[in-house]
Amino acid sequence: MVSNPVHGLPFLPGTSFKDSTKTAFHRSQTLSYRNGYAIVRRPTVGIGGDRLQFNQLSQAELDELASKAPVLTYGQPKQAPPADFIPAHVAFDKKVLKFDAYFQEDVPMSTEEQYRIRQVNIYYYLEDDSMSVIEPVVENSGILQGKLIKRQRLAKNDRGDHYHWKDLNRGINITIYGKTFRVVDCDQFTQVFLESQGIELNPPEKMALDPYTELRKQPLRKYVTPSDFDQLKQFLTFDKQVLRFYAIWDDTDSMYGECRTYIIHYYLMDDTVEIREVHERNDGRDPFPLLMNRQRVPKVLVENAKKFGITDLPRIDVSKREPPPVKQELPPYNGFGLVEDSAQNCFALIPKAPKKDVIKMLVNDNKVLRYLAVLESPIPEDKDRRFVFSYFLATDMISIFEPPVRNSGIIGGKYLGRTKVVKPYSTVDNPVYYGPSDFFIGAVIEVFGHRFIILDTDEYVLKYMESNAAQYSPEALASIQNHVRKREAPAPEAESKQTEKDPGVQELEALIDTIQKQLKDHSCKDNIREAFQIYDKEASGYVDRDMFFKICESLNVPVDDSLVKELIRMCSHGEGKINYYNFVRAFSN
Repeated sequence: MVSNPVHGLPFLPGTSFKDSTKTAFHRSQTLSYRNGYAIVRRPTVGIGGDRLQFNQLSQAELDELASKAPVLTYGQPKQAPPADFIPAHVAFDKKVLKFDAYFQEDVPMSTEEQYRIRQVNIYYYLEDDSMSVIEPVVENSGILQGKLIKRQRLAKNDRGDHYHWKDLNRGINITIYGKTFRVVDCDQFTQVFLESQGIELNPPEKMALDPYTELRKQPLRKYVTPSDFDQLKQFLTFDKQVLRFYAIWDDTDSMYGECRTYIIHYYLMDDTVEIREVHERNDGRDPFPLLMNRQRVPKVLVENAKKFGITDLPRIDVSKREPPPVKQELPPYNGFGLVEDSAQNCFALIPKAPKKDVIKMLVNDNKVLRYLAVLESPIPEDKDRRFVFSYFLATDMISIFEPPVRNSGIIGGKYLGRTKVVKPYSTVDNPVYYGPSDFFIGAVIEVFGHRFIILDTDEYVLKYMESNAAQYSPEALASIQNHVRKREAPAPEAESKQTEKDPGVQELEALIDTIQKQLKDHSCKDNIREAFQIYDKEASGYVDRDMFFKICESLNVPVDDSLVKELIRMCSHGEGKINYYNFVRAFSN
């Protein structure tokens, strides 16, 4: 049951009627798809396309949601959990203290030595306070060497106490299972650890040497052999000694030839040579290890050649040099869309949308800064044109609307849709966009070659600038504040001149004063302006005639009153639009 506010009948029971010409009774679609995902949206219109006047958020509710922090979406931040307890076997895992020591062993059944000095390494494992004693293996020593005492906790005395790292130091004797070890030194890690724990280390001592071993190091008697070269001597001297050379076989000059790498081994014990292939993963070749088996290789002797007389082995660089990397440059901007959107075509085969600052969009949702500007143009007709700049804080986009002026000869309306405006003299590779700090009274804004001068702002801009004073210069804040003071206290001479100049303005002001006196107690005066601003997305100050009456009907505005009808007539504009700026003044006092 819907009544038409134009026919003049009061909205009372029995005086409303159904629309007999209505033929559409379909329900609106509430399911849509975006990026391949199903999204459920709230219906905005009812059966037959009639706009729903309930279950819609008011401007006050939207402002309340916009002022709340993103905690509503993401919840309270989680507190960091307390530090976990780390046991010793984890904190000191693979941390070992190493000490160099020796012990003296008697040799009763020998005529060449009376005692023997055996050098050992004492390891202390911090994770479980265990110790082990290992003797380095000496080739052909004839003594069982290696691990003398396996890893365990070692007793310090008869009372059952065990050795601790605090008991170890340089220049001390420790007794383990009846053997006395003299600790002479420790490694760098052990020294740093003990000093960090407040232990003063003794100076290091020299490692004791075994007298019999030193005696064996003395040169033996030399025997003169009948020949300068002894094959047995060469075998004993150069056993297990191999020379390794890295070589390449460059066969690129032949058909299907390539450059391959090899390793040449030269065995000094018998002067044999083998050549091994170097295989790489997925090289497509059979894994044969040898190109040439170990054998003696003849060579052509040169004059005055000497065996092993080569002293200079220069290194040859055979690595293939990679070509210099190609610098990836973005193609020139084609002018369609934003620079960030066009650049995504160069980063991936399937372009992806640039990442957005979700937190900024949630915090600044529905926050718009509006400014009044004039076009700087040498054309006389453009001097009286006025433009409304809307700066959207959530997306840093700007829209421009030109309010239509009757009999001006210029079609008003949307001058520029929502887009980011690049500052002049900024490069295409690194564009700099206009921000809130660039808008103040007297500022010049250049939009795609057209220069605009900011003349006026609304009260929300002043509140935003005062709450975010760090973003603005002192001159910008002073320009807004001075302009607001002048606007709040106009000169009486200017008011009289303006009234004398435009009789229609005087008539409109008188009508607004009369309506304010009669409807001063009307209940809708607090939210009537917000209701119109919800549907005026471009902040142009105009709404469609049908939408105007629907809003008035939802707010119970007495549009049937004779004075209100006259006010609607004076606020009407061509093309079926009504200027609600002057209309709401009658209900805002």
